[in-house]
Amino acid sequence: MAKYIVEQSGPLHGVVEISGAKNAVLPILAATLLTDEPCEISDVPALSDVEVMVKLLESIGSRVSWDYRNKIITVESGKSLRNEAPRELVSLMRGSIFAMGPLLARTGRAKFPLPGGCAIGARPVDLHKKGFEALKATVEMGDDYIEARARELIGGHVYLDFPSVGATENIMMAATLASGTTVIENAAEEPEITDLAVFLNKMGAKVKGAGSATIRVEGVESLHGTKHTVIPDRIETGSFMLAAAITRGDLLLTNIVPGHVSAVMSKLSECGVVFEENDEGLRVRADVNPLVATDIKTMPYPGFPTDLQSQFMSLLTVVRGHSTVTETIFEGRFKHIGELNRMGADIRIEDRKAEVEGGQPLHGARIRATDLRAGVALVLAALTAEGETEISDIHFVERGYEEFTDKMAKIGANIRRVDD
Repeated sequence: MAKYIVEQSGPLHGVVEISGAKNAVLPILAATLLTDEPCEISDVPALSDVEVMVKLLESIGSRVSWDYRNKIITVESGKSLRNEAPRELVSLMRGSIFAMGPLLARTGRAKFPLPGGCAIGARPVDLHKKGFEALKATVEMGDDYIEARARELIGGHVYLDFPSVGATENIMMAATLASGTTVIENAAEEPEITDLAVFLNKMGAKVKGAGSATIRVEGVESLHGTKHTVIPDRIETGSFMLAAAITRGDLLLTNIVPGHVSAVMSKLSECGVVFEENDEGLRVRADVNPLVATDIKTMPYPGFPTDLQSQFMSLLTVVRGHSTVTETIFEGRFKHIGELNRMGADIRIEDRKAEVEGGQPLHGARIRATDLRAGVALVLAALTAEGETEISDIHFVERGYEEFTDKMAKIGANIRRVDD
């Protein structure tokens, strides 16, 4: 098993090019199942989660080629596809469920084991089931699987009790080949959903309203191949913003969409971070003002993203003042707190709130990443900690951050990846 060795680092300086968005490319790859023609996806990050999705597509019957150097994946899902996904792949990544809607639409049947992934709280598939049933599919759920069947999908109306990103995307993809019009209300509004809709529309789908709470999909008889470049990763963008902040650094982030991270920028501005937009990208300066604490509360987009809660908490442990972090999305997303406290942080948990007494000197320790985003949060904390920090279970980080140690080292972080 590999681990990170991190030593205290000075202010980070330099340029970081943000990779394509993991949370955009996974459903887009799944959507290639909707056509038997080739689809070319560009700016694909080299991540273990993407590798799992590629293997899943191949196991279903797609032909996939990956040009790593140019970050291009080409998928051709021919006329003969399997209806079931292998357990050994689905158990590795929750995003595997994205392939269920397209497979149901193309073949009339899809059977998937219940998906795995980071243990950050309950993420049931009941909203996916509700959506498929709204399209007149028959859905059966066992203790460890979900199966949907339909001779023909028929457009319907579905209200999501929670604006689930995965359910919104799965229903939207299935509806593209349904007969009639589908309306999804209380839909998730994340930029990744808009990017998926752009891809689907390039394939010939008729999707309107993506990025708002109401999405309308007019079904078509068939879709065709296309080319698409995925959007930049807003969570990686926010993570490097926080790397600049926690080290009092000065970074230029390129290949970004500032509007996708406006909530994070707003909260960092409250802390004293200065942002400067120019033709090259976004400059993040934490060397201008003394940094102070602020409160954050995770919310569905466009609110503060749960995927940046743990990284922001690392910053709050070392800046002056008291802060409250409220997690409303995933009940299991405070597991990193125990690891931060082992480094000297002063954080107390009260239900879904964490009370942080900032300004504590951190020290190196042997700690473990508890999930994808928590792993990066621990790296950020270790950059400010006296001594050496050893972080294990870094496979979580490599699920979602491309060339992470290389990018960090190039801007001055004392980090290296070693194999036990």
